Amino acid sequence: MRRREFLGILGGAAAWPVASKAQQAERVRLVGMLSVLGSDDPEGQTRRAVFEQTLQQLGWMVGRDLKIEIRQIGRDVDSLRRYAAELVALAPDAILSIGSITVASLQQATRTIPIVFVNVPDPVGAGFVESMAHPGGNITGFSNFEYSMGGKWAELLKQIAPNVTRALVFRDPTSAAGIGQFAAIRSVAQSLGVELTPGNVRDTDEIERAMAAFARSGNGGVIVTTGGTAAHRKLIIGLAARHKFPSVYPYRYYAVDGGLISYGPNTHDPVRRAAGYVDRILKGEKPADMPVQAPTKYELIVNLKTAKTLGLIIPQSLLATADEVIE
Repeated sequence: MRRREFLGILGGAAAWPVASKAQQAERVRLVGMLSVLGSDDPEGQTRRAVFEQTLQQLGWMVGRDLKIEIRQIGRDVDSLRRYAAELVALAPDAILSIGSITVASLQQATRTIPIVFVNVPDPVGAGFVESMAHPGGNITGFSNFEYSMGGKWAELLKQIAPNVTRALVFRDPTSAAGIGQFAAIRSVAQSLGVELTPGNVRDTDEIERAMAAFARSGNGGVIVTTGGTAAHRKLIIGLAARHKFPSVYPYRYYAVDGGLISYGPNTHDPVRRAAGYVDRILKGEKPADMPVQAPTKYELIVNLKTAKTLGLIIPQSLLATADEVIE
């Protein structure tokens, strides 16, 4: 073999590892996102933007080394399993799951693809993880609150409307979260002299019927829990306004949309933190070793414009402790 040819072969062999590393660095990672909120929902759009922006801050560039496949449910709950199956079939490197019902469907579809959830009240009780400190499987994430917070909603309703003796509680009766929140509200409502009526949120007709039936008697108020209610929030807020019901909601964006008062965790912070978990998974860490984390910030939001429409005077003590007052 001629000396020049031999040196050429050696040079080519030396270049192999470099080319291999370049190809590996250019590999596009795929992340799925399954959300309970519809594509036209402003809150859903904001969460998507927060997720993408945080990943970019962590060094990922959508369209260059990262692709995000998104499925958003909204009121089309029947599409949930199909969307979950579609994402799993794409074999993504990780999936962001927003909402308890999305986690349940994804868990049924895969036990291997890493899943990071947000807005799940009881991941251990729901069977998503073995424990908060040691998830143990392919799922981890960020819970939104303890069930005991439901008692705070009952206290707030009585504080802003002392004459309320009845409360219609909207919740998903098919989920552990809906059952748990209702029980927590009832444990406090009884001591406040407030009788509870459960209201289902499976579809529009069911919500309208529940509100109409409840409105036949006086001294009523409304409490809206998490899980299945977000997609119907504008309908519920509108009906509460029509029937002049003081109402308490679980998240800020309900108050922004016209709800009277909300108390609950910030909904954007856990998405940022979830993006951090996804980043760590893409770099080789396993969900089983990443603890489930609780909220770090709760918000009390008061919509004074709605209060005036209802003829309510919000106590100054409550306004003084509010994180935000919408006028």
